[in-house]
Amino acid sequence: MKSSPLVSHIYTADPSAHVFDGRVYIYPSHDRETDIADNNLGDQYDMVDYHVFSLSQIGGPVTDHGAVLKLEEIPWASRQLWAPDAAKKNGKYHLFFPAKDQSGIFRIGVAVSSVPYGPFVAEPNPIEGSYSIDPCSFVDDDGSAYLYFGGIWGGQLQCWQSNRFDPEAKEPSGSGPALQPRAAKLSEDLLSFDGEVQPIVILDDKGKPLSADDHDRRFFEAAWMHKRDGVYYFSYSTGDTHYLVYATGDNPLGPFTYRGRILEPVIGWTTHHSIVEYLGKWYLFYHDASLSHGRNHLRCVKVMEIFYRRNGTIYLK
Repeated sequence: MKSSPLVSHIYTADPSAHVFDGRVYIYPSHDRETDIADNNLGDQYDMVDYHVFSLSQIGGPVTDHGAVLKLEEIPWASRQLWAPDAAKKNGKYHLFFPAKDQSGIFRIGVAVSSVPYGPFVAEPNPIEGSYSIDPCSFVDDDGSAYLYFGGIWGGQLQCWQSNRFDPEAKEPSGSGPALQPRAAKLSEDLLSFDGEVQPIVILDDKGKPLSADDHDRRFFEAAWMHKRDGVYYFSYSTGDTHYLVYATGDNPLGPFTYRGRILEPVIGWTTHHSIVEYLGKWYLFYHDASLSHGRNHLRCVKVMEIFYRRNGTIYLK
């Protein structure tokens, strides 16, 4: 597997790709140089703004639309603008993003623009009831919209098992159920949750929830949702084992049945992705740390075509 960075003048990661107005728009995080030592809480990923990129042809020129939202423009945020996503509804474009609030707890905010390339104006407060990281927005065929989120370790998902923030809580271990990603239906204006946050259940082929010690298959971070031929594909990173995997279901809120791997571990510690259809083909946008020669917090966005068998399983050529 060989793919060149789509962007090389700055470091980019966690690409969320969407087709808006006939063009592919990519909403990544923007890595920057820091002198913070690597640690499991991810303090070295100390990003302070978001850029938007677009292209009209896969493999063609990429336009950098510049910094469309900065940390100092978000009233409630203190640091760490991690992986974002975007959605279009009712003629407006919404950028969903995680950041630590003034008390150091990750929340998810939303910023709005009249055009897909920004700039975006942040709401004064995070989404009420939101927590953790890696928001993924999905607007279904009937116009219903959902937000998926969650990340373990530095993403603090393990701190919310009791629906209250417990900074001392630990990730589950052993043969019991794995910690599950979260989802909530979004309001009509995409600015709030329309209902309770709920866990997303991922099952094995026997209908049993994946266990906490099943590190090759259970959720860690980087949720993504796409729909193909009426099937909902929930894909994610296994985190500490570095696979991109996926599960399928017939409802956007699950349950989902594990189906297999999409991508093996890449150069660098993290892996994060999106999947989008464009001009009749399906593409996987992902990142690695090849541009920085393996420096984990300095990554680059790449893209490759993916394929589907008749039974709906994903494969690479």
